[in-house]
Amino acid sequence: MNEAALEAAQAALAAEHAAVYGYGVVGGRIGDDRAAEATAAHAAHRARRDALARAVRDLGGRPAASAAAYALPFPVPDATAAVRLASELEDRVAGVYSDLVRAAEGPLRREAASALREAAVRAVRWRGSGVAFPGLAERSGG
Repeated sequence: MNEAALEAAQAALAAEHAAVYGYGVVGGRIGDDRAAEATAAHAAHRARRDALARAVRDLGGRPAASAAAYALPFPVPDATAAVRLASELEDRVAGVYSDLVRAAEGPLRREAASALREAAVRAVRWRGSGVAFPGLAERSGG
């Protein structure tokens, strides 16, 4: 068993649990003009979460359970804050997938790279701008 890959997969699973929860908040506050985008992102994160649970089992681990609730990084009273939260969720997910790309091999590594790319694209859509190296902590200057 690759302990580093298992640890990184568990971290990615935890981030996906948090993203699913966060998109529940986003969906409740987002405007009608972006509701379909939030719904699609929520579904994508649920699918990634389920795939990661299988990957953790395949690596010999027991998938981490979802928490009952998650602390949000800031209050989300309106659609503007919901868009900001969606962007933050995608940035956080990209970060853990970056770690999984580094730790994994073979199909799991390819899936992690694909998930990293998808999170980076969604972050750009939400934020309206991109970053040079999605998933790397050094990229956020502020």
